[in-house]
Amino acid sequence: MSKQVVLDLPESAFSAFHTEPEEFAGELRLAAAVKWYEMGKLSQAKAAELAGLSRSEFLHALARFEVSPFQETAQELAEGLAREQ
Repeated sequence: MSKQVVLDLPESAFSAFHTEPEEFAGELRLAAAVKWYEMGKLSQAKAAELAGLSRSEFLHALARFEVSPFQETAQELAEGLAREQ
């Protein structure tokens, strides 16, 4: 099930990105999903769903936005490994 959200945006938003409204909407969904994933508000699976992508496609999108696919820092990963030993 899905819900539709209607946004009023200035015409200049589409020309700034040189896109049609449908493509702009997809980029907007992707940007929100990437940012919310980066902030830890969404899992990879939920962010990919929000963006309308497979998880693999979402991982490629993270690279495009220069966002790490790992939500834990190197220190957090090391601490977790240390606890498991």
